[in-house]
Amino acid sequence: MMPEELYDIIVVGAGPAGSTAAAYAAQVGASVLLIEKKKDLGVPLQCGGFLPHLDTLQELVPNAQLPYMLEEIPAECIHTTSSVQRFIAPNGYSKEFEVDADAIDRRRFDKYLAKEAGRCGVDMMVGTNILEVNGTSVNVDGVFGAHTIGAKVLIGADGPNSIVGRAKGLVRDPDPMGTGTAFEYEISGVDIDREAVEMYFGKDYVPGGYAWIISQGGDTANIGVGIREVLFRNGLSARDYLERFMYEHPIASPKLAGASIVSVVSGLVPVGGAPKVTATKDALVAGDAAGHIIATNGGGISTAMVGGKIAGQTAAEFLDGKCALQDYDERWRREMGLEIKTAVYVRKLMDNLMRSDSMMSTAIRMIAPEQMKALQCGQLPDAVRKGLIKMNFGIK
Repeated sequence: MMPEELYDIIVVGAGPAGSTAAAYAAQVGASVLLIEKKKDLGVPLQCGGFLPHLDTLQELVPNAQLPYMLEEIPAECIHTTSSVQRFIAPNGYSKEFEVDADAIDRRRFDKYLAKEAGRCGVDMMVGTNILEVNGTSVNVDGVFGAHTIGAKVLIGADGPNSIVGRAKGLVRDPDPMGTGTAFEYEISGVDIDREAVEMYFGKDYVPGGYAWIISQGGDTANIGVGIREVLFRNGLSARDYLERFMYEHPIASPKLAGASIVSVVSGLVPVGGAPKVTATKDALVAGDAAGHIIATNGGGISTAMVGGKIAGQTAAEFLDGKCALQDYDERWRREMGLEIKTAVYVRKLMDNLMRSDSMMSTAIRMIAPEQMKALQCGQLPDAVRKGLIKMNFGIK
């Protein structure tokens, strides 16, 4: 593909945020180039792919206008559907609540979104690396050769270590507890509860985080740990913790006996909230680059797409002289900023609790299922807040 010398908008990163931003901008006539460093979209996978159904997503961010791509997920993008989310405390006590959700095949889902962007008229360069950002021009190299390409607006949807974000100063303050590591296996040959997504807690297996088992249908599953590196014990890695969970956890390991590992998945998860500023006079960041993630569960597909939609719309309106590009900051915060900020607060409450297995077990026993669901959605019922603060002496 030979790119044009100048586009209205260059979007960096063809994940859920980037493809959504590109599609919404192109729909209203902007010329858009979408650049992705991967040669095959969605590979390697960097997400467990848990996506609640539309009504639950709307509960998650009630003030947001969800992108149309979430209204009906193509069947070929769905591994399987679950109806229950279950928490397993360090002492083995479990509690669950109902939630209808899909285990998404991210390889197919990311390609579905990119193809949708292509249908809207977006040019795309896969297998292409950003070497340098100069103003609103990018120097690139990759399978289509070396180019310098200009734009009027840049949108960085290129993950927690965004090149665009760094170039434009749109970054979070340093916080070791604000970035997690997700390390996952796709496995086959297991007999697990296909109707439930299970989340396990305990400092011996996932200090300051949780492990999960998500069915992908049949005898396959995604298992993983979400953990902060600052809490690793000396000499241990995220892989070590996942291996310990898989082979030694008293409840999980029997379910996973005989499993074959068919794929290894890893990536960074920004759980520290959004940067103070996410827009300049010529650039925006969206998705993981902007902290568009619910810190209590690490889920970010839907919030990334909401951020991408707002980024694409704002960039296009800016080019038409209808708004300032910096309006993006206020727009996305109005639609989902409260939920993202509240989720970070809840995560900090839970961080202290998770330092003690007995306190974490007590908290899971104390919290009602409907309250547990609210916490997962980044909401904090007042009764739960008071209870957690009482247990968590140092948090106000």
